[in-house]
Amino acid sequence: RERERARAWEGGAKKGSKQLLPLLFPPPPQSLPDFLPQRSRNPSSSRRSRRRYLDGMDQYEKVEKIGEGTYGVVYKARDRLTNETIALKKIRLEQEDEGVPSTAIREISLLKEMQHSNIVRLQDVVHSEKRLYLVFEYLDLDLKKHMDSCPDLAKSPQLIKTFLYQILRGIAYCHSHRVLHRDLKPQNLLIDRRTNALKLADFGLARAFGIPVRTFTHEVVTLWYRAPEILLGSRHYSTPVDVWSVGCIFAEMVNQRPLFPGDSEIDELFKIFRVLGTPNEGTWPGVTSLPDFKAAFPKWPPKDLATVVPTLEPAGVDLLSKMLCLEPRRRITARGALEHEYFKDLGLVP
Repeated sequence: RERERARAWEGGAKKGSKQLLPLLFPPPPQSLPDFLPQRSRNPSSSRRSRRRYLDGMDQYEKVEKIGEGTYGVVYKARDRLTNETIALKKIRLEQEDEGVPSTAIREISLLKEMQHSNIVRLQDVVHSEKRLYLVFEYLDLDLKKHMDSCPDLAKSPQLIKTFLYQILRGIAYCHSHRVLHRDLKPQNLLIDRRTNALKLADFGLARAFGIPVRTFTHEVVTLWYRAPEILLGSRHYSTPVDVWSVGCIFAEMVNQRPLFPGDSEIDELFKIFRVLGTPNEGTWPGVTSLPDFKAAFPKWPPKDLATVVPTLEPAGVDLLSKMLCLEPRRRITARGALEHEYFKDLGLVP
């Protein structure tokens, strides 16, 4: 039975897609029960209970398109019921009879479970025969746009520290719930410009991980933030891939430019090796057995990381070196990173 469930989940079969969604979000009743008068829809009802009786997308008014992802378009929209600004993610269905993409169902189920102040909140789901909309809380901008519009971020070490701390809190929460994000990048980190609150978004590639570690797909994570074990063809990776991505984002905030902006997988690997050194069996036991490792790789020595992020304080350089450890088993965990001395002056609890 467990294998059958796993096949339905991972395969994204047409039938499985259609069966899973109603389990996650049962459809609302078409009308009030006969024994309840229609007047019982009073203004004091909770937003959730009132929403049940609205006609799907009639509740939401699109304002403007704000982004496009792998599986759909994101709009800024208004909730007509509450007048609240929300983000509306329209999931792209290639053909009607294909049902809801397994990636979308995965994101929905994960976000239902992920209740944390540093993870974007899924407020509602609207599902019809042809369309699926996910309703999220709206945040003003993402970290990439923030860095593009505010180059002075590099001159605000405390703000960088605050952002990094929040990213790590969100990721530590994910990992404690056996979830890998696998697609961390500045565009997927949303920021409330009024409070500088930061939240993880876009769990489309996220997946629950189990014991033993499953074999995962190769094509995940935007190239510039992709961990070396994935680039070298490992199919047995785990939480360290997210920590690597966060390390790359950390350095990018400090330098105001991407740390490893490769334009192909081999170029990405070589950019990493030029900074951190080409790995060998001494520095990373087992690396030469990975599918895409080549003995002919150039042998670069590691650089002093302090010269790569020259404006970063020593404690920050130490933390970055632990997040960008080539060997995944020795890479610091998200929880361990939160306890690093770099954050001691924030006065916060992980």
